[in-house]
Amino acid sequence: MVPLSYYLVLSAILFSLGVAGFIFKRNLVTLFMSVELMLNAVNLSFVALSYYFRQLDGQIFVFFVMVVAAAEAAVGLAIIISVFRNRQTLNVDEISLLKL
Repeated sequence: MVPLSYYLVLSAILFSLGVAGFIFKRNLVTLFMSVELMLNAVNLSFVALSYYFRQLDGQIFVFFVMVVAAAEAAVGLAIIISVFRNRQTLNVDEISLLKL
């Protein structure tokens, strides 16, 4: 059996990579994927803690996080496609202005 600390360390590493990608990358798709990585890192820690404490609360939270992530993916990808069609770029620095 793998100890709980391994899962939590892996979750922390994945979350840190997501934060680093969100801070240092300028591409809108990369930012989107970084948010998804952070959500999945939180899901991993929820499942690990739920299994460790033998309660279903963590798995229920994972279900809600997955629903939010799916909704975010649907809306976010539509926004990204719309931005790319209007601006011909996905660089955050170039699309930070509201005017065309």
